[in-house]
Amino acid sequence: MSKCDDIKREIKKVIHGKDSVIEMTLAAVLAKGHILLEDIPGVGKTTLAVAFSRALGLDYRRMQFTPDVLPSDLIGFNMYDKSTGEFTFREGAVYTNLFLADEINRTSPKTQSALLEVMEEGKATVDGVTRALKNPFVVIATDNPYGSSGTQKLPESQLDRFMICLTMGYPDTMSAINVLKGDSSKTIDTIISVTSAEELLAMQEAVENLFVDEALYDYIVALSEETRKEDYFSLGLSPRGSIALLKVAKGLAYIKGRDYLIPEDIHNVFLPVLGHRVKLSSKQRAAGKDVDTLLLQILNQIPIPKV
Repeated sequence: MSKCDDIKREIKKVIHGKDSVIEMTLAAVLAKGHILLEDIPGVGKTTLAVAFSRALGLDYRRMQFTPDVLPSDLIGFNMYDKSTGEFTFREGAVYTNLFLADEINRTSPKTQSALLEVMEEGKATVDGVTRALKNPFVVIATDNPYGSSGTQKLPESQLDRFMICLTMGYPDTMSAINVLKGDSSKTIDTIISVTSAEELLAMQEAVENLFVDEALYDYIVALSEETRKEDYFSLGLSPRGSIALLKVAKGLAYIKGRDYLIPEDIHNVFLPVLGHRVKLSSKQRAAGKDVDTLLLQILNQIPIPKV
């Protein structure tokens, strides 16, 4: 059994019937990306993040985002020490390996921007002093798209910083029964670390060095360019999105036990990578189409390369 199989086995102790969500989250982590979980409360988003931190052997911190959370709560601040007459740095919540930003849409745009800057840079600057974050560094943010009261919706430019966007969804019947039979607060303590931060860094490097045929680079570009046609979307896939598509596909290939990429890997991650990045054109909205339907249509239109 591979290391990835061991990780998935541990997480399945508390997350029932969501194998694809677990696999996509792991693929994004291996691709050095950040994950946005959009769903209603109570379907296991926080549990998923805690389970991953334990299975991967990572330091973990969680912050419940509210309107009064400040950027300094995230990146830290300097406090004056009267006894020494000097300023002492107090680090914020992001100085960890896996940071859970719970309900990111419930805090101010200024705090959201501070977190997204840290996600992009991998470091934080306070009073002119720049400090590197821990490595690896992963952000899992949750967002309830159905509640608008007291929320600050993330703009498209900030959504693009998340490598993938996933939805947990309701469990199926058998999974719901298993949830009722178990006690996640106790079961999560049974999760053992099957890797460490150092081992995860080595796995991420292996993913980065995965072999990609030239034809697959052309394929990703062709798919990206198709999304930029106004007949489909008013906002198509950005170059950053194309890079994310390649990286997550490589992460999935690694999970499958391969050291090379195939078109199927790209197909499997296409919706989670693109779903939050593209915006429907007014023509398609009027026709009653949804994003996933059009993305699948694009997949069917572009010829699959032979590799």
